[in-house]
Amino acid sequence: MGEAELAIFAFVALATSALTAVVGLGGGIILLSVMLLFYEPLVAIPLHGAVQLVSNSSRAVVQRQHVQWNLLRPYALPLIPAGALGVWVVQSIPASWLRGAIGVFVLLAVWAPRLLLLGVHPERVPPARRFFGLGVVIGFLNTTVGATGPLQGPFYTDLGLSRHQIVGTFAAAQALGHAIKIALFAAAGFAFAEHAVGFALLAACVLVGTLLGSRLLDRVSEPRFRALYRGILTLVALRLVIGALP
Repeated sequence: MGEAELAIFAFVALATSALTAVVGLGGGIILLSVMLLFYEPLVAIPLHGAVQLVSNSSRAVVQRQHVQWNLLRPYALPLIPAGALGVWVVQSIPASWLRGAIGVFVLLAVWAPRLLLLGVHPERVPPARRFFGLGVVIGFLNTTVGATGPLQGPFYTDLGLSRHQIVGTFAAAQALGHAIKIALFAAAGFAFAEHAVGFALLAACVLVGTLLGSRLLDRVSEPRFRALYRGILTLVALRLVIGALP
């Protein structure tokens, strides 16, 4: 990771972490999209997962008393086999195809998130089955698409959870998914140690961004932040899709 790239990633990590603290989600998918402009997916996805593990773990620890473990247990069961299948897929297809697929996923997540559910209505499925199915999908997409936050929101509706319970459970689920993703990529031969300095800097920026965003929460217009979030993601996703075209 060169100095210029490191500086860019550090700024994006801080800014997107602050954005997540204000808006509630979206920072991780922007960070991954920017990283994919510089790195192959087999490097960007596991490194992004390591950074996001720090971000989500910190939120899960803060909200630990509100985490709904009864939902996380069925969610966790399929993460390893589904994630292992995803690693195999990532290693088997051209990097340009994967970049393009991630770009399309990002565009759908921003502008038509319901289409990602493929007609499924999570609110009609009992919680245990709902979160087991979510674990299957997220386990696979965690290692192929990399950032899955926008897809998970509908699965937390209609459960009678408080805002703190949703934030805590969502953060714990994301942290668990990223931890398993890191283990699977390490088992597949990814050398995390080669990126230790960059990871340490990005992790620190994520934590600072979370603190900064928390302070800005009551001072900044959420609609303005959401518009900025959509605009940035759309431009980066289009760049990924166009770059994948022959």
